[in-house]
Amino acid sequence: MEVKSLQFAPMSSIEEQIAELTRGCDEVLPEDGLEAKLKQGRPLVVKAGFDPTAPDLHIGHTVLINKMRQFQQLGHEVVFLIGDFTGMIGDPSGKNATRPPLSPEEIKANAETYEAQIYKILDQDKTRIEFNSTWMGKMDAAGLIRLAARHTVARMLERDDFNKRYKGGQSISIHEFLYPLVQGYDSVELKADVELGGTDQKFNLLVGRQLQQDFGQEPQIVMTTPLLEGLDGVQKMSKSLYNYIGITEPPGEMFGKIMSISDDLMWRYFEVLSFRSLDDIEGLKKAVEDGMNPRDAKFELGHEIVARFHSEADAESARQEFIARFQKGAMPDEIPDKALDSQDGQLGLAHLLKGAGLVSSTSEAFRMIKQGAVRIDGERVEDRGLQIEAGSTHIYQVGKRKFARVTLA
Repeated sequence: MEVKSLQFAPMSSIEEQIAELTRGCDEVLPEDGLEAKLKQGRPLVVKAGFDPTAPDLHIGHTVLINKMRQFQQLGHEVVFLIGDFTGMIGDPSGKNATRPPLSPEEIKANAETYEAQIYKILDQDKTRIEFNSTWMGKMDAAGLIRLAARHTVARMLERDDFNKRYKGGQSISIHEFLYPLVQGYDSVELKADVELGGTDQKFNLLVGRQLQQDFGQEPQIVMTTPLLEGLDGVQKMSKSLYNYIGITEPPGEMFGKIMSISDDLMWRYFEVLSFRSLDDIEGLKKAVEDGMNPRDAKFELGHEIVARFHSEADAESARQEFIARFQKGAMPDEIPDKALDSQDGQLGLAHLLKGAGLVSSTSEAFRMIKQGAVRIDGERVEDRGLQIEAGSTHIYQVGKRKFARVTLA
């Protein structure tokens, strides 16, 4: 496969490059491998794969894309691999049951939206987009059997999710064993120097190293990034848990969701989502420690994220809209965090307000709603029967002075 050459523009030292590239990473395997690759003095082929399982990306997905951008800015070649072939298998990573495969029509539609969305972060002129059906679609049954012969069932069962399902008597379909093999073979075809993936992909990424060795290639460096917590600060960001920020959401909604996260989670988001330097982030932390309102730091994060996916004007407008909704400073400097359990996946607003300690009874909650004294993320609520979905995190306000950031599990 032909690999186009790129202008290689290294930073002033290998150490600086490693500091930037490993920022926010969970593991780099082997530990000294990235340094050795960088010392070769050539653009590296950096691969990250995405199965087109849904039409829209959320900012949890962008942790990997941001890392690709860092490599790209240092002159390396990034390959955004769309797993249209592996999508037909269904990624079993972290699953306790067989994942249903996607239809070719679903995969094609989702892949097209991915291409449009990633260029909000990556340089379109310097990004290779590949589909693994390009080579896997040409592999016949004999080739797939030969590929399967390069791995053992015992090794497959070392994978945590497979192991748990096997010991628990849950079914594992044969085709699921093919997923790590195909993902690993993608690295062979692309001659990848580095593969990026979430911590749940570690096994699959290591299979890529093994297969490259089997095919006589220098094995890739594995770099894993943590799975970003959602708005609740606990569960992995996921649309099914309603704790996500979609990158195509309207600016005001996106900004409001960022403002709803806890102060502790804010620094986590700065580390893995912000394009600010580590020194800048440390400067913000120091300013907060010295008395700056954490809300002002969160404003900076919200502005940066909204501007990235919309525009500077949209970001400023969303910020001003948020301030206006909270009556220009009516929101306190510190908002207590509350965690509540839902009933059958949702909880009535009146019960939530009572559980959060914002009212003394549900009857008071109903009365306050009727009076227009209840707000969610600054928006007045008038529906007394409103049901709040589990997995959400919002700022609830009753009257002018009672606030709580409530995560509903």
